Amino acid sequence: MAGCRAAYLSRPESTDLFKPLLIAFGAHANIYEQVRTNQSRVNRTTALTVVLAIILVAAIFGVILIVVLPQPSEPFTELFLLGPGGNASGYPTNLTVGQTGNVTVGVINHENTNANYTLQVTLGNASVASRSFSLANDGQWENSTSFAPTHSGMGQKLTFNLYKGSDPNVYRSVYLYLTVT
Repeated sequence: MAGCRAAYLSRPESTDLFKPLLIAFGAHANIYEQVRTNQSRVNRTTALTVVLAIILVAAIFGVILIVVLPQPSEPFTELFLLGPGGNASGYPTNLTVGQTGNVTVGVINHENTNANYTLQVTLGNASVASRSFSLANDGQWENSTSFAPTHSGMGQKLTFNLYKGSDPNVYRSVYLYLTVT
């Protein structure tokens, strides 16, 4: 009888009889596995979506803070010279003894506060001019400065030293080399 049963199950027609039952049990197991896998995918997708949403909100908040509350820039002062016509060129660097040269010196305050300045202009070791002034933040000061060399020579240094507040150290400096004949 055992031989008959084995012969019966080994026949192709006998497996066809059990096929719906095997499919039902297999499908049930497969559906359970799919639900479990889909559930974990949904959990991962939801978690990833929440994390990305939080990052996006934080980035938008950061951009808004930067735009609405900009940080003050690093404080500094501009010191510059202008030649004829208000250009940064054409400086009077070739003069004769006693000939008067003229440049415009400018200062712009970007110190994020009011500042007091002193400008000292020297030609060689001789003082040409000295001026004190105050500027509000982003304030600009320009002044025409005249000078006349008293002796001939190449490479005479016309120096514009800017001092800030009561500090005895030069804060900014610009200069021109003159050729005097």
